Amino acid sequence: MLSVEDLLVVSIEQAVAAPLCSMRLADAGARVIKIEPKGGETARRYDQDVAGESAYFTALNRGKESLELNLRDIDDFEFLKRILSKADVFIRNTAPGTMDRIGLGWKELQKHFERLIILDIFGYGQDTEYKDMKAYDLLIQAESGLCSVTGTKEQAVKVGVSIADLGTGMNAYSAVLEALIEREKTGQGAHIELAMFDTVAEWMSVPLLHFEYANKLSERHGMAHSSIYPYRPYSCSDGEILVAVQSDEQWSKFCHYVLQQDTLATDERFSTNTARVSNRNALDKLISDVTRMLTTLEFQLRLEDAGTAFGRVSNLGDLSTHPALRRQPVVIDHQVVQAVASPLCSSRKTVKKIPSLGEQNQSIRQEFE
Repeated sequence: MLSVEDLLVVSIEQAVAAPLCSMRLADAGARVIKIEPKGGETARRYDQDVAGESAYFTALNRGKESLELNLRDIDDFEFLKRILSKADVFIRNTAPGTMDRIGLGWKELQKHFERLIILDIFGYGQDTEYKDMKAYDLLIQAESGLCSVTGTKEQAVKVGVSIADLGTGMNAYSAVLEALIEREKTGQGAHIELAMFDTVAEWMSVPLLHFEYANKLSERHGMAHSSIYPYRPYSCSDGEILVAVQSDEQWSKFCHYVLQQDTLATDERFSTNTARVSNRNALDKLISDVTRMLTTLEFQLRLEDAGTAFGRVSNLGDLSTHPALRRQPVVIDHQVVQAVASPLCSSRKTVKKIPSLGEQNQSIRQEFE
């Protein structure tokens, strides 16, 4: 029976997507050996904000072992192959063609390691004319059209975190688990290719379907939803609350308990979601005329009576102290840092270590020599 705790994962990785995938496997109990070039991977040098380590590296590398290798050196190259002979999963996010050029192409590896699952992460599908394009998170956000539906009417913007990288890393984790399950049945490894563009393009399915089948453009509305209404923040006398009305039934209750104007539920301008979206400006004025006379507490109590979903628009200070935020303690150079826990990790209180560069060089060499 498959047990993640019995797995050896080797990862030539940098930045976000592949490190997230391998960290998920480490969280689940796998042993992860992170291969780093001399001097360390790129993300180590982004900043020194967390006990001398970068925020990116801290967030994405807990529970791993760090091994420095120069893969242009024949001895280090052969040493890596000895590790791979014992490995279950080999993760790589390098530029297209890099692994082939140094003798680690997936076809060559499969000749020698039949049970090895090889995961390659690229910017674009390798069967497309974009296959050789360099790709970073913002480039993919822009190229996929995500930026075109994000922001205000006046200005397209990017998502504020590396969403293309993060999404690709999560897809990679799922793909590896699927391949491991399949290997249990067949005894054979697999080669997996994941493209960042494909990840974000799938997320663009709804606006793309609107465009291709109804000739509708998903206009940018800032913090308001483009096709469900009312679904946006409203200002009160002392702050703002974001509300989400998802159905006509919810709208009726919102009119009764929150707006205290039952006739709006059957007003033809607002009685269906399609109508509310078409008349969003008039609707916003009606709702704002009510909410600006209320405190946030008064607004919240009415929303609770209506059963309307709502939330606050938090800043980083709010998130830092949020009662729903789960923490994962990690150790960096003997200092305990409270990182954010994985939503999948069942042992959040187990202290994980962020490896220093080459921390396991000696022990891994002794093990595999």
